[in-house]
Amino acid sequence: MTGTMMMERPTSGMTGMGMGPGAMMPGTSAPMAPNMVMVPRCTMKMEKVTHGMKVTCTCPDPTACAMMQNLCTMMAGGMCSFYCMMNGMMVCCCNMTMGMCKCEMTKDGCVLTCTSGDKNCEAMIQGCCDCLTACMKAGCTCCMMMGGTPVCCSTP
Repeated sequence: MTGTMMMERPTSGMTGMGMGPGAMMPGTSAPMAPNMVMVPRCTMKMEKVTHGMKVTCTCPDPTACAMMQNLCTMMAGGMCSFYCMMNGMMVCCCNMTMGMCKCEMTKDGCVLTCTSGDKNCEAMIQGCCDCLTACMKAGCTCCMMMGGTPVCCSTP
């Protein structure tokens, strides 16, 4: 996903060493800003189609919809994957490396279609569809990623 930030001990309050608030301790680095992205909350619907699966993401909020569509446009061509989380823990991860994923914009979101001409890959894609659908029915949050960047999240 995004970068990891390591926390250093606070440097303020160091007295007697000639260091005031905000001064750097020897051997430490400057604090880094977190590498985060706000992910639009959407509704995801997954269904099997001939040769693969189709995911429909809809956002009722026009601002969230525009942000999701911009993220999809920017990240087009990157690897598509889905992460299901429950209570902060990853339940499953489906990387769609076995097929071709195509993203099309709709008036209130986007439609992602992942398909393959190979029967075994088609079966894997449809198996991922079943797994993701079951996780979401059980209450998991599902996040669609493109190129390692989250573009859409759906909560139960």
